[in-house]
Amino acid sequence: MKAWTLARPAPVEQNPLQLTELPVPEPGEGQILVKITACGICRTDLHVVEGELAPRQPNIVPGHQIVGVIERSGKNARRYREGTRVGIPWLHKTCGICAYCRSGRENLCDSPTFTGYSVNGGFAEFALAEEDFVYPIPDGFSDQQAAPMLCAGIIGFCCLRAAGIQRDAKLGSANWGGANLAIYGFGAAGHVCLQVARHWGAKVFVCTREEKHRRLAAELGAVWTGGAMDQPPEKLDAAIIFAPAGELVPPALAALDKGGTVVLGGIHMSPVPSFPYPLIYHERGLRSVANNTRQDGHEFLRLAAEIPVRTEIQLFPLSLVNQALNALKHDGIRGAGVIQA
Repeated sequence: MKAWTLARPAPVEQNPLQLTELPVPEPGEGQILVKITACGICRTDLHVVEGELAPRQPNIVPGHQIVGVIERSGKNARRYREGTRVGIPWLHKTCGICAYCRSGRENLCDSPTFTGYSVNGGFAEFALAEEDFVYPIPDGFSDQQAAPMLCAGIIGFCCLRAAGIQRDAKLGSANWGGANLAIYGFGAAGHVCLQVARHWGAKVFVCTREEKHRRLAAELGAVWTGGAMDQPPEKLDAAIIFAPAGELVPPALAALDKGGTVVLGGIHMSPVPSFPYPLIYHERGLRSVANNTRQDGHEFLRLAAEIPVRTEIQLFPLSLVNQALNALKHDGIRGAGVIQA
């Protein structure tokens, strides 16, 4: 099979991924072999390729927002029939026995494996997955539309919950009076997160440096858009930072009302500068979101189908993975980029 492998981390401008021929893997016990039709690209892929996340496996195949159909199943993998459309997410497998797994917090597992980082991922024609860790894809979404939901969408959903944003049954999406939320950075995760927040009755402000991203935010219902360091015109109940830029933390804290929360949605971020204590006084909070549980994924995908979420996607053929990652790094993608196998 064709697959893009990473011999050693390097800046994406050097096109470090190499197109190679690998044997089609055989599913082991509890595993399924998925024929890939689409794979979303994500900031985490950049962190893997460029070495900001320390390498876990030599010659890794990156990519962790995979959609495809089950080609065949390994021993005791009986949950899904061959031909079923499924999604393979970032969280490949957890140990199931550590204190975090046993307390329903498998996103914090002590011994996890991750798709496209510690096991081969989706920049290829086939991928292996643990049957218990894949998601059925809801009807109504194409493979390409669904791919960005498997990390960007789920993590945005987790960030909203961490920020205390939830559905307000008394509010329609056009009836302001719910929470004030700011989103910093408006790529794949941000544009899905905004749609969920609007569905829950929140008033959404978007701070991002690129004009094309601000236009998309406005089209999707943001009430105000501004630059990455601009202050929203109203005090916030919560802010979510998707951009991997630590310098955004102090202005986000400064925009909060009393008791508000800033949530950091990335797996990697540049250093956070020091800030004066008054920015976090009055019970303002700062927290991160790490990975997600399978329950988070199933709940989000059901909600995405209910809304329904519309993913803005830009397609790239499998032959242009390096070019796609360059476009992502340099803000050349409006919405989410997707590799089409």
